[in-house]
Amino acid sequence: MKPEEATQAIRDKAPLYGEAKAQRVYLEEFRKSKKAILMRDALLNGIDAASHQEREAYSSPEYQNLIQGLAAAVEKEETLRWELESYRLEVEIWRTREATNRMQDRSHQ
Repeated sequence: MKPEEATQAIRDKAPLYGEAKAQRVYLEEFRKSKKAILMRDALLNGIDAASHQEREAYSSPEYQNLIQGLAAAVEKEETLRWELESYRLEVEIWRTREATNRMQDRSHQ
């Protein structure tokens, strides 16, 4: 891959990475709210002990779905992060080769 293509790929992927990271952070924060909401619902359903409310919250299908969504968000973020890193490395490899070529050219003069 040419360095121009790699840098363009970084520019193209950067917004997707930003969105993926934002989604992951949102879900991590929402997870706390969802637990509180589910614990409140358990209290309204007559479950008084906080530990039992917490158990109900963690075992609810809604919370499980949220955790699955969080896992998908982390997977997407990490995939994009490593794609960006590979493009960055392509540019670094090109720079190293160019520096080596310049040094060799100077030594043959």
